[in-house]
Amino acid sequence: MRTWVKHITTWDVQNLVLLRKRRSPSFRSFSSQNYLNGSFSNVQRHMVHILRYAPALLSCCCHRFCTGIQLFDEMPQRALHVRENHFELVVDCIKLCLKKPNILTVTVAHCAAVKIGVLTHLPTSTSLLTAYSKAGDFTSSRDLFDEITNRDVVAWNAIIAASLVNNCYMTAMEFFEKMIKAQTGFDSTTLLLMVSASLHVKNFDQGRAIHCVSIKHGMLVDVSLGNALIDMYAKCSDLSSSEHLFEEMEYTDVVSWNSIMRGSLYNGDPEKLLYYFKRMTLSEEIADHISLSCAISACSSLRELAFGQTIHGHGIKLGYNDSSRVSVANSLISLYSQCKDIESAETVFREIAYKDIVSWNAMLEGFASNEKINEVFDILVEMQTTGSFRPDIVTLTTILPICAQLMLSREGKTIHGFAIRRQMVYDHLPLLNCLIDMYSKCNLVEKAELLFHSTAKRDLVSWNTMISGYSQNKYSEEAQFFFRELLRRGPNCSSSTVFSILSSCNSLNGLNFGKSVHCWQLKSGFLNHILLINSLMHMYINCGDLTASFSILHENSALADIASWNTVIVGCGQGNHYQESLETFRLFRQEPPFAYDSITLVSVLSACANLELLIQGKSLHGLALKSPLGSDTRVQNSLITMYDRCRDINSARAVFKFCSTSNLCSWNCMISALSHNRECREALELFRHLQFKPNEFTMVSVLSACTQIGVLRHGKQVHARVFRSGFQDNSFISSALVDLYSNCGRLDTALQVFRHSVEKSESAWNSMISAYGYHGNSEKAIKLFHEMCDSGTRVTKSTFVSLLSACSHSGLVNQGLLYYDSMLEKYGVQPDTEHHVFVVDMLGRSGRLDDAYEFAKGLPSHASSGVWGTLLSACNYHGELKLGKQIAELLFEMEPQNVGYYISLSNMYVAAGSWKDATDLRQSIQDQGLRKAAGYSLIDVGVG
Repeated sequence: MRTWVKHITTWDVQNLVLLRKRRSPSFRSFSSQNYLNGSFSNVQRHMVHILRYAPALLSCCCHRFCTGIQLFDEMPQRALHVRENHFELVVDCIKLCLKKPNILTVTVAHCAAVKIGVLTHLPTSTSLLTAYSKAGDFTSSRDLFDEITNRDVVAWNAIIAASLVNNCYMTAMEFFEKMIKAQTGFDSTTLLLMVSASLHVKNFDQGRAIHCVSIKHGMLVDVSLGNALIDMYAKCSDLSSSEHLFEEMEYTDVVSWNSIMRGSLYNGDPEKLLYYFKRMTLSEEIADHISLSCAISACSSLRELAFGQTIHGHGIKLGYNDSSRVSVANSLISLYSQCKDIESAETVFREIAYKDIVSWNAMLEGFASNEKINEVFDILVEMQTTGSFRPDIVTLTTILPICAQLMLSREGKTIHGFAIRRQMVYDHLPLLNCLIDMYSKCNLVEKAELLFHSTAKRDLVSWNTMISGYSQNKYSEEAQFFFRELLRRGPNCSSSTVFSILSSCNSLNGLNFGKSVHCWQLKSGFLNHILLINSLMHMYINCGDLTASFSILHENSALADIASWNTVIVGCGQGNHYQESLETFRLFRQEPPFAYDSITLVSVLSACANLELLIQGKSLHGLALKSPLGSDTRVQNSLITMYDRCRDINSARAVFKFCSTSNLCSWNCMISALSHNRECREALELFRHLQFKPNEFTMVSVLSACTQIGVLRHGKQVHARVFRSGFQDNSFISSALVDLYSNCGRLDTALQVFRHSVEKSESAWNSMISAYGYHGNSEKAIKLFHEMCDSGTRVTKSTFVSLLSACSHSGLVNQGLLYYDSMLEKYGVQPDTEHHVFVVDMLGRSGRLDDAYEFAKGLPSHASSGVWGTLLSACNYHGELKLGKQIAELLFEMEPQNVGYYISLSNMYVAAGSWKDATDLRQSIQDQGLRKAAGYSLIDVGVG
């Protein structure tokens, strides 16, 4: 026992005297000499004060604490005469330690127990053991247990419980084995404790063994043990055993019902939870706040708003709407939020008298999930001011994804600063990962990388987030480097890793690396899920290897779902492989369970629109009408666009007219279709009756309509609307305004709009270059082209269309040919039909018809009708009948219904005096029923 006196009697008597002077007048009667002489009358009078002020003693004289050990080591050992009142006082002190565990107060109580010699009293020593455990000193608990010689079941249970309290689960199992060997016996409490230990170490077999032992010894009559076993089976993913045990239990209480309901929710079976909740309400057992919270959570998972409202009413009847049961209110907030009834969620939140941090976080999450962004930040401010709650990890990890999604970098940085001040960043990996994701999605990859490298505590989510961030921001090489590093030294990869790295292979340059990832997937077994197969097919499509993608789809046709087919159909469409997209859809229709969705139809309609396949588009329209997808807004919008591209404006009008639930996109599609098909006044009238607040796309379409009809008055009104809406900095709108003012003869205003553009896109540069060309300022157009190159803006095919047009209109043939020759070599732009047309136009305007003819014949692919048509116009202008007749014959074969070619040749016959040939050609036009569209002129007669 001397060793224990040495360990626990660590009070410095001089410090106790110091405490008497500093703390309380009641301590002034305390005599250190009386304490050393064993006068327990003084100890009895002042024990409560010692226990009360022990923590203060540590804080005011900690530097003198250790030196006091020697005073008690030198105390003479003497026989102690224990009086009953002394014993009762020590027991009361130990009970106080159990209620408010503190290592100093427990040590004082232990000291007193040793002093009066009551440690031989088994309940006292057991209580002290438990007090040490609750105070976090498990070592002292074990040492005290070793000193107990007459151990009973309660003592063994106490040390096992102490092991569990201090997370020493394997130690608890070792004590249980020793208990069995000591043949002390055990009770239901022992088994309950061992069930808890088995659950924590995930030892399912041992849990089953304990269940068998409890049945053998008839201990399942203890409801608490049965409840623990129900919970253990459920958390080991054996819900069936939990249910069997629950049904076999002779006695059940509210905890039993709660255990089986929580087990159902834990195993992802909310329907079964509601089944047990209904049974519980029909039984004699009354639901408590845990039962209601579980049932409400199940309704949230199933989006069962009506059932949840019923439970809400049931809870009010049971009196669980007061502040003491805030967990029920918190669950209701989540239910209403997930069912999109955010007003009811806020009502419940406002009615909570005493909110906790979970209440605030639930309301914040509710606003976030319902896209109430302003309210999210408002509730965050209110939380810190009115509620006086500091944001915790849950709060921050709820707000950061919003900042990432909406690219709110300033708000994200503010949250980062708050987390740094509270020292929360590097202690919580989920928060660190959210910050990395936020910076990545806000195009601040450098900051994300700096944050990633600032800590050595990384998990697989950290690596995946960083790889995904690089991929999203087009840093393919960096993403692939990080992937290699992850394979070399990081944790095992997951499916998210595969998705992240495959998205970095999005061009022809990434094909080889994508193939290596494919091989790695085969070796690592990451092709066992259809989502990974779909991702791999999408990678091959992005890299231009359609054959490999189709091959993977064919090999996995048995596993392929609608998402697999959509992956190929959408991918081909995004890569401008429209014919392949339609072919894939044809194959898809031949599969037995042909179950298409809106994504399928939208993608195929887009392919028909780009290929101007009106017949196929109409058949898809009929297919959509046969299914509920015919009323889908996205499908209807795609149909409007398809008919627009196929020049069937009447069908587009019909689709728009019968739209069941039109949105702003529907109106934009219709306005754009009217503008594209030269129904500009109708487009402006439709804009005037717009039922939604216009966006940038609306303004671009309306400005295009104004440009076509050349009505500057309407264009200025739209320009004013642009300023009122705050769209003036949009680069596409700036480009449309430049086109408007230049086409209406206001080059000065067009230049002013261009120069005041905050962000000049390539389309704005192209529009201004084209404007200079149309107004005969080719030198300024060329100068602006070089200015565009110097600014770092990427030149495109449209840029060279505008530049070659300017050279053609100004007669700068040689300079125009030089730019044409340098397109591919210097600027990496592949010439297409439009560029060929302008080269022929340049040569034709300057009279170099033979050169134009040789150029057209020498094109890599057979020249289009547009090229030959331009050359025919040049022949007509210069009166070159022989060449013109030859070209016209060729055009008659290519486009026999184009009356313009016949008219051009007829005019050439007239100019050459060949009246008979002209008359015969005119008669041929009449015989074929061809008719030239009537020309018209516009004049603005409006006011002002």
